[in-house]
Amino acid sequence: MNKLFGTDGIRGVANRDLTPELAFRVGRIAAALLKERSKPPLILIGRDTRLSGGMLEGALAGGITSAGVSVRLLGVIPTPGVAYLTQALPAAAGVMISASHNPIEDNGLKIFDHDGMKLSDEMERKIENLYYEYNRFFAGNPRPVGRAVGQVAHDGEALRLYRSFLRERSASLSGMRLVVDCGYGASCGFAPELLEELGATVHVLHGEPDGGRINVQCGATDPAKLQQEVLRCGAAAGLAFDGDADRLIAVDEKGAIVDGDAIMAICAVDMVRRGALKKNTLVATVMSNGGLDLLAGEYGFRLLRTAVGDRYVLEEILAGGYNFGGEQSGHIIFSDHSTTGDGLLTALQLLTIAGDSGLPLSELAGRLRRLPQVLYNQPVATQRGWEENPAIAAAIQGLRQKLGHGGRVLIRASGTEPLIRIMLEAALPEEVLWEEARSIAGIIAREQG
Repeated sequence: MNKLFGTDGIRGVANRDLTPELAFRVGRIAAALLKERSKPPLILIGRDTRLSGGMLEGALAGGITSAGVSVRLLGVIPTPGVAYLTQALPAAAGVMISASHNPIEDNGLKIFDHDGMKLSDEMERKIENLYYEYNRFFAGNPRPVGRAVGQVAHDGEALRLYRSFLRERSASLSGMRLVVDCGYGASCGFAPELLEELGATVHVLHGEPDGGRINVQCGATDPAKLQQEVLRCGAAAGLAFDGDADRLIAVDEKGAIVDGDAIMAICAVDMVRRGALKKNTLVATVMSNGGLDLLAGEYGFRLLRTAVGDRYVLEEILAGGYNFGGEQSGHIIFSDHSTTGDGLLTALQLLTIAGDSGLPLSELAGRLRRLPQVLYNQPVATQRGWEENPAIAAAIQGLRQKLGHGGRVLIRASGTEPLIRIMLEAALPEEVLWEEARSIAGIIAREQG
């Protein structure tokens, strides 16, 4: 069966895989299916700074308005801002044009329903099916004309609502010195201004909204420069956002990375202390370090694991009545406040905990005693059939035996890039794990091209 949606919306090389024609069709179909959810019918569109964003924005808006639904263009805005505003305004749906952490040539469409939630699997399948039956779906349905055609308006004020929402969820950051890496993406301008409003002194890296450099050796995917600048400036912390600012990687005052696992550890311990962690449960994915299991036992909470993807974390949070979870990559969900991962909200929660505790970020993060773990991404020509490949299966089985009891081998196809991702974890020296990861990556490269 043909597929449009991956693990995080529709994604591909802009103007080759993700074409204006595709965006127009998806916009028209989504509007036709979702327009009854707000009166008058309205869909929001936001984007990051990618060079292809304006092209896809115009096509998407054309498709939506051709179905008789009006569009409000939010401009460059973080993904969680679109999710928040979709429910706050309210709107029938919101669409973020972004490929998150992917290379600059990629782009994507993330669609949120009227509650600010990513579309259900059922709704994605419905859009997907109708996309491939497009002509039949719209046959006999006359296009609206005259006053019935949807209108397009630019909204420069909506971002202020999102800023107010974030400001209300942070304590004063007065006296705190920070370095902020905007990754040339959607947090440019917005994040530094908000942090300064809250009292912080901010040194900005990669702060120009430059779609030709988004995520290139900067931001949450490459925080090396941030680490250097935190040390040079004597900052209390560094904050790195990805292209659409829905995830955060932090740096402590000693220049060490504070990833999503460490952020979850810090926040979970604080929430347990305050009695704010619902059902004393943290929801993480199978990729999170086994040190979180040890921390959970030490501080009296439960760690519940899901498949990889923040949508699965959120599904488990909602199904189980929990309120906190996330991914090692820095997608962190505080469901009492937000329906999706939010890098800025996460940064404010983290900085508030650090400020209230009076402890340096390194000490807070140091509570997480990590098990040795390595992550390796192997580019492939095709992901098809890798799980049934006998040579790969035999190599995985042999590796599990080598790592022994307590070792973990997680190999999966990326849902956003042409990669096979390899994670190994065991009580062994890291150099041994790296050697094993490279070995199995070589087998995968040989078998999958």
